[in-house]
Amino acid sequence: MAVFLIILSCLLWVASIWLLTERQGIAPVLSWLGLGAIRLASRDGYHILPVNATILTAWLCMTVVVTLVSYLQPEPIRRQTRGMGYIAVGAVAGMAVGLLAFSFTTSLGVLYTSMILGCVAGIFFGFLLYTRTPDGRAVGIGSGHFFQYLLAKGFPAAITVMQIGVAIVLAIAVYNVSAL
Repeated sequence: MAVFLIILSCLLWVASIWLLTERQGIAPVLSWLGLGAIRLASRDGYHILPVNATILTAWLCMTVVVTLVSYLQPEPIRRQTRGMGYIAVGAVAGMAVGLLAFSFTTSLGVLYTSMILGCVAGIFFGFLLYTRTPDGRAVGIGSGHFFQYLLAKGFPAAITVMQIGVAIVLAIAVYNVSAL
C-alpha cells in the first residue's frame, strides 16, 4: 500500500506541475492531495515521511486561500496562461537550487528557508525571462502590469511547488541524516 501511495503522490505532483500551465487554480489542490497521500504512506506502522497534521493543516489553509483568490480574479486574468511555462520551470528550478542547502547544513529551518527563497526567486526570474520574449512584452516591467500578473500567476505556482518541496525537505531530513 505504501508503494501505491508514494506513486499516487508523485503522479499528483506531476499533474499539479502540468496544471500550472493550464489551470493554475487547481494545481495547488492537487499538490496538497499529493502531500496528503504521502502522509498516509507507512511501513511497519511508521510513516514514511513525518508529515504531521500541523503541516497538512497549514498547507491546506494556504491552498484554500490561493485557490479562492485565483477564482476571484477577473475572468481575463484567470484564463490567461501566457508565461506559465516559464514560471513553472523557474519555480521547480529555484526549488532545486534552494534544496542544495542540504550540502552544507543539517538545519531543517535553513533547508526550508532556502527551498522557499529559491522557489520564489525562480518564479520571479522565470517570469522576468518571459517578459524578454516577444509574447511577454505586454506584461513587461514598463507595462504597468508586471507585478499584478506576476502575483496573480506566481502565488499558485509558489504554493504548488513549495508543497512538493516540503516532502523533499522531509525526505532529505529523514533519509540523508547519516550522510551529513
